[in-house]
Amino acid sequence: MTIQQMGLRAQEAARALMVSAGSIRNAALQAMARALAEKEAAILEANALDLANAQANNMTVSLQDRLRLTPARIAGMRQGILDIMGMADPIGVVLGGSVLPNGLQVRQVSVPLGVIGMIYEARPNVTADASALCLKSANALILRGGKEAIHSNMAVANALREAIASTGLPADCVQLVEDTSRESANDLMRANGLVDVLIPRGGAGLIKAVVANATVPVIETGAGVCHTYIDAKADIAMALAITENAKVSRPSVCNALETLLVHAGIAEDFLPGLAEKLSNVELRCDERALAIIDGIPATQEDWAAEYGELILSVKVVSGMDEALAHIARYSTRHSECIVTGDYAAAQRFLNEVDAAAVYVNASTRFTDGGEFGLGAEIGIATQKLHARGPLGLRHLTSGKYLIYGSGQIR
Repeated sequence: MTIQQMGLRAQEAARALMVSAGSIRNAALQAMARALAEKEAAILEANALDLANAQANNMTVSLQDRLRLTPARIAGMRQGILDIMGMADPIGVVLGGSVLPNGLQVRQVSVPLGVIGMIYEARPNVTADASALCLKSANALILRGGKEAIHSNMAVANALREAIASTGLPADCVQLVEDTSRESANDLMRANGLVDVLIPRGGAGLIKAVVANATVPVIETGAGVCHTYIDAKADIAMALAITENAKVSRPSVCNALETLLVHAGIAEDFLPGLAEKLSNVELRCDERALAIIDGIPATQEDWAAEYGELILSVKVVSGMDEALAHIARYSTRHSECIVTGDYAAAQRFLNEVDAAAVYVNASTRFTDGGEFGLGAEIGIATQKLHARGPLGLRHLTSGKYLIYGSGQIR
């Protein structure tokens, strides 16, 4: 099936969703969660095939972790759908209103975006998360995943489509592009008049390609060169714990730490403990850090790298000014953190760092729709228009003005 055909079907499904009752959409979500449980064996079998292919093609360990599904992860996908089901209906919410001097009653209400396209890489859990968020917000969805996860994505999408159809909504509320060629991605990027907005989710290369080539509106998400700055007045034990969590807990995700900046005044006390705690992490250090701990000399490219694996760039800075300048130059505006016991330093960092999420004394790994109480997320926007940060239900809506008159003319 061509992207043109899928787009037309998605538009029909979007019209059905637009007038659907929230209770019907919730019933579909409940059926979707149940279907993942019923089809778990088939989904895991499909995922095993993708993992075997990934290993044969020498996919990195961190990317294999993104690709891998387990019973626990499928249970998490089911729970995510149920959590979304339990959230308030984001459609038809009154956003504002007034009565004009001429008597016109103006009301603004939330409405779906319409048809959402999504291009993403080897993360089959995204298939379920995005489908649930779009269904709850009454948007039709066209998914185009990477070839690395095609069997997993097909198994998940087919289970979800059957569940949706069982409740009377069109199965085409969710569609998966099974052609993983570059042409299919290009066609989706240029599906003007059929796709209302496109959301890329993946590495910096994918996002850059979509932003550069798409002619439909794009919500830019994902690339995460995240920094943590260890200030001179940081608690060392806290700083080590936050750094370890941000780098090691799941290095393949976009909110993982990639560059650590350490104030020169605390470097000799902090860095030896860092090297010991992160003994399984490759440290790429500047000259001042190498004078204190063993590591690999960092290159200019390291400061802009989103590694996605157990590699960390380490730079010793003279103070806040140098840290802020480094972040301003190399940040992808995703998540940035300062560890400090100095209130003034914390406030300056919060005020001057330009990013979707800015932390004081907490791991960047918290930048997540579920952690922020938004339910599952469809991505983390690093742009400034429409939405920024984790994209939850309310970000998948637009507004419409409803005007009630009694014969007024202009």
